[in-house]
Amino acid sequence: MTLRGIVKRFSDVTAADGLELTVNDHEYLCLLGPTGAGKTTALRVMAGLTVPDEGTVLFDDRDVTSLEPEKRNAVLLSQTYSLFPTMTVADNVLFGPDIRKVSDQDKEQMLVSLLDLVRLTSRADSYPRELSGGMQQRCALARAIATSPDVLLLDEPLRALDARLRIDLRRELKSLAQTLGLTVVHVTHDQDEALVMADRIAIVRAGRIVQVGTPEEVFNEPVSPFVANFVGQSNFFIGTVACSDPNGSMVEDQFGRRVKARPTDVPVGQKAVLAVKVGHTHILKREVAPLHGRIERMLFEGRVVHVDVQIEGVGRFSSKIPMSYQGRYKVGDEVGIGWNRNKAKVFPYPEGGLENELKVD
Repeated sequence: MTLRGIVKRFSDVTAADGLELTVNDHEYLCLLGPTGAGKTTALRVMAGLTVPDEGTVLFDDRDVTSLEPEKRNAVLLSQTYSLFPTMTVADNVLFGPDIRKVSDQDKEQMLVSLLDLVRLTSRADSYPRELSGGMQQRCALARAIATSPDVLLLDEPLRALDARLRIDLRRELKSLAQTLGLTVVHVTHDQDEALVMADRIAIVRAGRIVQVGTPEEVFNEPVSPFVANFVGQSNFFIGTVACSDPNGSMVEDQFGRRVKARPTDVPVGQKAVLAVKVGHTHILKREVAPLHGRIERMLFEGRVVHVDVQIEGVGRFSSKIPMSYQGRYKVGDEVGIGWNRNKAKVFPYPEGGLENELKVD
C-alpha cells in the first residue's frame, strides 16, 4: 500500500501535508507521533473513510483513492471497538462473513479458529457489556480479521487499557499478525508500544512523515532533534562544532566547555545541537566530567532512578541510574555528566530554534 502526496485540510487545519508512505506486504508498521500530528487522518485515508484533497492511494499499484471503503478490503479497528451491543461475541465475529454470504461450514470453522486465537472460546455466547476491556478489544480484533482484510488498520487499539493488560496485548497483537500474515498499520502516540511491536516505525509530525525505519534505526539514528527527543527522551547541548574527523567531533559552548560526539557532517564553526539519550547519559565524579551541576531531583522508577541535574548555562540534564546506586547520591549533590561519544549525535541548529523544534503540539 502506498500514499503519494496526500493532502487533507479541515477548514484552516492541514491534517495531511504532502504525506508520503509505503507499507510493505505482511509488515507491522506503526504510525507514531504526537496528538494532532495527522496519524488518524492518514489511517482514515487508507480506509477510504476520508477522501484526500490531493494525492493518491494505491493498493498493490491499483489507484483506490476514490474507491468506497467496502471495496478496498481494508478494515479499520477504531479506539472504541464499536461492537454491536445486542450481539454475542460469536455474532459480532461472524457479522462480516454473514454479509458476504460465507457458507455455514466455513463460518463455523472460522469462528472456532478465531476465538481460539484471541482466547475467547469460553465467551462465545457473552455480550459486549459482559466482557472486560481487553476481551472487547480481542473480540473487535477477531471481527476485523474475520472479514479477511488485505490491510488491518488499528487506531490506538490499546489506549484505554490498564498498563498490565496493554503490555500483554502488545504481544498478542504482534503474534496474531505474524501468524495470519497480515499487513498492519497501527497508530499510536506511545513510543514504547511502537518500539516493541513494529517492524518499521513512521514518525508523523504536522501531517508529514519525517522518518521511517526499524525501531533500532529511529531510536539510534534520528534524523532531527525532534525525532531524537520523541523516540526516547534526549538531553541537548547547544554550541558550535569545534572539530570533526572520522574518529569523532567536539561541540563547544559559549563558556568554552567542550563535549564529545560521533563524527558529523555539520561544518566546523557552525552552530549545532548535540543530542544524547537520557539512558545513555552517566552520572560521574564532578572533577572528571566536562559538564557538572547540582542534582535537582531524583525520581524512583522501579528498577532505575531518574536523576535530573541542573547545569549552569545549559539547563537540565537527565540520567537513569540503577536502584543499587541510589544511596550514592542525594538531592543537592554536585556531580558530573558524561556519555560515550558514539551515543551522541550532532545536528545543525534548527532554524526556528531548539524549543520550537521540540514542540509536540
